[in-house]
Amino acid sequence: MNDLIIAGGTLINEGTQKNQDVYIRNGHIENIGPSLPSLYPNCQVLDAEGKLVLPGLIDDQVHFREPGLTHKACISSESQAAVAGGTTTFFEMPNVSPPTLDKEKLEEKYAIARNGSKANFAFFLGASNENLEAIKGIDPSSIAGIKVFMGSSTGNMLVDEEATLEQIFRHAPTIIATHCEDTPLVVANEDLARDQYGENVPFAEHPNIRSREACLKSSSMAVEMAKREKAKLHVLHITTEEELQLFEAGHDRITAEACVHHLWFEELSYSTLGSLIKCNPAIKKASDRDAIRRAVKDGTISVLATDHAPHTWEEKQGTYFNAPSGLPLIQHSLLLLLEMCEQQCFSLETVVERACHAPARLFQVKKRGFLREGYWADIVIVDPAQHTDVSKSKLWSKCQWSPFPHITFTNSIHTTIVSGQIAYQEGKINPSALGQRVDFEKHRR
Repeated sequence: MNDLIIAGGTLINEGTQKNQDVYIRNGHIENIGPSLPSLYPNCQVLDAEGKLVLPGLIDDQVHFREPGLTHKACISSESQAAVAGGTTTFFEMPNVSPPTLDKEKLEEKYAIARNGSKANFAFFLGASNENLEAIKGIDPSSIAGIKVFMGSSTGNMLVDEEATLEQIFRHAPTIIATHCEDTPLVVANEDLARDQYGENVPFAEHPNIRSREACLKSSSMAVEMAKREKAKLHVLHITTEEELQLFEAGHDRITAEACVHHLWFEELSYSTLGSLIKCNPAIKKASDRDAIRRAVKDGTISVLATDHAPHTWEEKQGTYFNAPSGLPLIQHSLLLLLEMCEQQCFSLETVVERACHAPARLFQVKKRGFLREGYWADIVIVDPAQHTDVSKSKLWSKCQWSPFPHITFTNSIHTTIVSGQIAYQEGKINPSALGQRVDFEKHRR
């Protein structure tokens, strides 16, 4: 790894904006301060004058589809999209094929990532009705957390037995991340929609089928169970205003996440984008979106993520019940958040807190998520003077489509540095740069 100085940029970090330089050596940040090129005259200098320098984003919820679903995406392709968008670390979900339900499948995914991921990586161990012993026996420092689908899922990953859920919440050795939707309510709503529309259900019905009642019932159950069993719970992708009442700003054991598409789109968006924004849980009302934005600002929502979940364009052209849920987001997630800063939804400092610092603290990541001396150099440089036209930009995700085809973002991603290496710069991926496996603290219950 070559020594590097990022000079002249504005650092957005730990609630402040400062004009300082960053000296990177052996993959780590060795010095932060003024006039560093004069202290290290033989060092390579990256000119960041007029640009923003942020910690790389830590995305705690992605679906990169490998193994078993690589016609949609793979760890190599989606990690390229990640670094092109300023995400330097991702935590990937277990609903692949076969699902990641034991230590052996987990290590197979780590082996794939070691050889092809451009970003730093970690994986969730999935929960099912049958793998309680694997959950009890897992080394908590080897995983991002335990993923529980308390709602519809693929394969055998739906945990719908309350006694099993109680045991998971009681014995999980680390943080539990939940997808919360009540399956019986969703199924009943699907039946009602079929009765009314047959197979030609409008996509605008999606938030009625994956209803707010289904979300609130399941989220409430998860929070109540976590309190009773003293578990560390992180509820993923909140979509309703009512669910926000379950959480408190600053709480370190029961937390909530919001995803960028739920902060951007609202129910009127179905009229133009249809299946392209079909996702679970569903995008709901503008009032829900606005309430979640306020919750990001006040800290009720502690983490921002994507739930990046690509499908092929052909798959997305199906009718309502045939078009799969999920959309590719990771290449434009930071740009979306910066656009919301332009709209004064929240500040740059808040974005960095929720998308970088908070996931590092919550998941107890070692030496990442902050611009600090001694920490790994995971850094993104944003150019506010250069716009990003999505329709004219290269898409790095394997699926080769975006839900933002007609948007020109105000900012652009200039450079992304992963573990001290330039992984992406001005539209190009560095073919030799690779991310590293994330280290976690040992005791994480």
